[in-house]
Order: sequence, then C-alpha cells, then structure tokens
Amino acid sequence: MFYYVLKYVILGPLLRLVFRPRIEGLDHIPESGPAIVAGNHLSFADHFLMPAVLKRRITFLAKAEYFTGPGIRGRLTATFFRSAGQIPVDRSGKEAGQAAIREGLGVLSKGELLGIYPEGTRSHDGRLYKGKVGVAVMALKAQVPVIPCAMIGTFEAQPPGKVIPNIHPVTIRFGKPLDFSRYEGMENEKAILRAITDEIMYAILMLSEQEYVDQYAAVVKAEQAAAAKERKFPRLPLS
Repeated sequence: MFYYVLKYVILGPLLRLVFRPRIEGLDHIPESGPAIVAGNHLSFADHFLMPAVLKRRITFLAKAEYFTGPGIRGRLTATFFRSAGQIPVDRSGKEAGQAAIREGLGVLSKGELLGIYPEGTRSHDGRLYKGKVGVAVMALKAQVPVIPCAMIGTFEAQPPGKVIPNIHPVTIRFGKPLDFSRYEGMENEKAILRAITDEIMYAILMLSEQEYVDQYAAVVKAEQAAAAKERKFPRLPLS
C-alpha cells in the first residue's frame, strides 16, 4: 500500500514537478508478466524516477547499506526502502552474487518487474561501465525478456555526494525487449553469459550515448581511491 501512496501521492508528483522527465519507449514495458528492466546507474535519484514513470510496480535489488545506516537518518532510509518494496542485497563476500540472483528470481517467479543495474554500482563519472553477468543468469533461468533503459541527465541532476538535486532536464528512455530464449539451458556457460551481458550493455549504450569503459566500475573506483591515497600519503623511500 505504501508503495502506491509514495508513487501517486507523495514522491511521484514531486519528482515529476521538479524534473519534468521526458519518457521515451514506455510501450516497450509489457503490461503483464515477468521481465527485467536493466539500466545504467548515474544517480541516487534513479531509484525513484524510473518507478515514478512506470505504470507497473517494479522492485529493485538495493545495496544492503541503504538498510543498515546508523542514526535516525539510517533508520528512516531503511524504513523508506522497505516500505517501497525494495530488497536489500549484501554485495560483500563470495555468496553476494548468488544471493542477489536468488532474490531476483524470486521477484520474477511472481510475474513482476525486476529492476537491476548491471554495472553493480553508480557511475562516479557519468560513463557506462562493464556489466556483471548476474542479469544474464536471471534472464536465462527465469526465461524472461530484458528491457534496456537509459537514464539521461540524472548525473547532472544529482551527482554522487549531492543531497539536494539540481534542477536539470531528465530523459528516461526504454528500448525494445531483448529475447535470449535461444540460449535456454546455457546459464552455466561463462562465454554465453558474457555475450548476453555485453549485448545488454550495448543496448543501454545506444540509448544513453554515454562513453563506455570496458572495466568494472567498482574496480576503477578502487584504483582511483588507492591512487588518491598514495598522492595524499606518499610512501617514504627506504634508506
């Protein structure tokens, strides 16, 4: 119930008023049945803008940190995400990927829409990064189509670290559903999973027109953080 109150009464109208999002390709979202909506991830606002424009309910796999933050703000954030029907996923440890896949398949088994960001994390610089193969595994195991989605302008509206969004035009663009039924039963073939994921990322790239980086975003972030730390605290030469 809170999901629909949030969408149609509280947050949805506010988001439409502030961002006035332009929607393209909404007819590519099936009116019923399970499907995966795979999008780029540029901003915290993405979690709310896409659900606000869809006619159907969509459930995202959200990082567990949104549900475990300290203090009053952390509790409010956790309550908000749970009430909106989002599912926490622990991204640490060897079993993290499998846990996310199990949760995603559970959503799809109910005939619902599943929202996922194949990059695995927000882009820190507005570029599109290499996708993780979990989206391919779920598409094959659940035998569902994948609808590519591009969020355009949300990085400028609310870049990482900015709490209050800027007023900036936003476009949400949905592409034609991708059918991978020809690969049915091949969800354990690494080369197939990589090929499917790359096809999904290419479709997102064509919609978003971002610069593409053939590396995982999390790896690039870690490398840049390590380089910044080294510049701030350079190692002293051994005598």
